[in-house]
Amino acid sequence: MKQQLDKYLKRFTSLDKQERLTILDELDIREYPKGTILLEQGEMSSTCYFVLQGCLRQYAIDEEGRETTSNFYTEEQAIAGFNRYAPEEGSDCFVACLEDCVLVVGDFGDERGMFERHVQLESMARRMMEEHLGKVQREFAAFAASSPEDRYREVLRSRPGLTRRVPQHQLASYLGMTPESLSRIKKRLQSV
Repeated sequence: MKQQLDKYLKRFTSLDKQERLTILDELDIREYPKGTILLEQGEMSSTCYFVLQGCLRQYAIDEEGRETTSNFYTEEQAIAGFNRYAPEEGSDCFVACLEDCVLVVGDFGDERGMFERHVQLESMARRMMEEHLGKVQREFAAFAASSPEDRYREVLRSRPGLTRRVPQHQLASYLGMTPESLSRIKKRLQSV
């Protein structure tokens, strides 16, 4: 796992090997079994995560008990935000492990100290967030302008393994359709 993280640090920083090893030793890496709920809707949280292994789902439950999946996180993706700058509001979503997961766990309260000890980490975090924000904006624009079939095709193209890792009803919710519609689209695409 640390080799995977070291590769990531190399990509986003110009830290030398010793500096990277020092940072890696300071990271809190934890394992969570499938089914673990890391965050509950309405809960206050000062924790962020980076996925080393596994798949997690972000979802909300409305007043009528319907679940809506807003994201899936897999390897080398960060999970942060959860009303960080308005913590009194609590989270508007749940985050749950769909598989056994290995995650880097960070605490926003410890962030400043890490950035002071390792100056390049702050610019690395900013670059990662800028990349992520750009990706989210592009995905949202494409999602809003596309048909359900196009959305499914895009998931197949951009995240090919995801369809085997998540239950169909959750994938359908993420794509903004019913499980039955997703089944029809899958059948139609398989016959082509």
